[in-house]
Amino acid sequence: MPNLLLSYYGDDFTGSTDVMEALASNGVPTVLFLGIPSAAMLERFKDCRAIGVAGTSRSETPEWMDEHLTPAFAWLKSQGAGICHYKVCSTFDSSPKVGNIGRAIEIGKMLFNQPVVPVIVGAPQLKRYTAFGHLFAAYQGRVFRIDRHPVMSRHPVTPMDEADLTVHLSKQTSLPVSLADLVTIVAADADERIDRLVKGDDGILLMDVDSTETQAAAGRQLWRLKNKGGSFVAGSSGVEYALLNAWRDEGLIGPKPDFQQPGKVERLAVVSGSVSPTTERQIRRAVADGFDGIDVDPLELVGEDAERALEKAANAGIASLKEGRSVILHTALGPSADRGGDIDRIPGARHRLGQALGILLRRLIEQEGLGRAVIAGGDTSSHALQELRVDALTTLLPLPQTPGSPLCTAHGNHAPTNGLQIALKGGQVGTDDYFAQIRDGRSS
Repeated sequence: MPNLLLSYYGDDFTGSTDVMEALASNGVPTVLFLGIPSAAMLERFKDCRAIGVAGTSRSETPEWMDEHLTPAFAWLKSQGAGICHYKVCSTFDSSPKVGNIGRAIEIGKMLFNQPVVPVIVGAPQLKRYTAFGHLFAAYQGRVFRIDRHPVMSRHPVTPMDEADLTVHLSKQTSLPVSLADLVTIVAADADERIDRLVKGDDGILLMDVDSTETQAAAGRQLWRLKNKGGSFVAGSSGVEYALLNAWRDEGLIGPKPDFQQPGKVERLAVVSGSVSPTTERQIRRAVADGFDGIDVDPLELVGEDAERALEKAANAGIASLKEGRSVILHTALGPSADRGGDIDRIPGARHRLGQALGILLRRLIEQEGLGRAVIAGGDTSSHALQELRVDALTTLLPLPQTPGSPLCTAHGNHAPTNGLQIALKGGQVGTDDYFAQIRDGRSS
């Protein structure tokens, strides 16, 4: 693929569609594969300027990363893109044992044989900001330091208790972490300052981004450092938003495309494994808007009689759909209903729960001939989507008001889900009327 600007690996599926949306809505045709594609599948998307592979590393161990990220990164490297990006969540939640970003960087650094790996996390488009190494994120109209964020500081698996990302990363890797701070990134002699940070170093370079100005400056540096053998980078979709500025300046991409709104469907099916208060508000709003909300016991879905629980939930969902109503099947309604402690006492239960929700959604789609669906929850999406027998996604409708949760088109060889319109929504993403917005097929 000689015209490839960028390749990337997403550490979960919602984050992977976030990158795809950012690129596609800015004139970079992009395809997201759900694994290393066959030659025939890759050929179907030969005109794309960016390709991604959606993964699950955000919820995996360092040992899993050694086994699975190594071949994935090697395949991405073989595609010859100008930049290869390891994409992580913009809240950077991770730990030494789960979703270890430092270990992923080590693997990429070794495979690409480069001394320093640049990292960008700030993305003003997503209301994520880094200043002097510290991460800030918005919630309900206010911006919080990430270790004081009402949700992310209490994440059920990887709570963020450290806002200084240089310190946070140092707990996950022995690589030294240096910082190109806000003063450095926009200085008149920024090139020389950053070259001094990179020269003779062997580690990670975090670049601050807190505004469109610093984002453009960071993007120029990423593209410039690429010519010095630094094609592997890590960070949030802030990497892509930054690079878009550099690509436009060099005339590498064209104007933004127009996306047609696909319009309303009569019935929408949603499965949710999210315990986020944002998703709770969205579910309650959807029920007020005419959706049926169905409570599904997560422990039953991963217990000894899981098949019976799955059939019970599917029958309840199908009953609502047959009556012409959209349906949301959820395993929790906000943090107060979180059963995470009980789930974690069962080995492998979190992964199996996501898979069960995917099987549940596939049954609804197959039996009722649905053309549109939603999976809510970042970790849930990563495991559930794989059960839909989908090979690739492309962007159908970006959502500029709530970037990171576009409506996508699914591609594959399984007839019921080939052409399916599907959205993957992270727990913190979307306005309160998100589910109705997807049902109505509107961008705002």
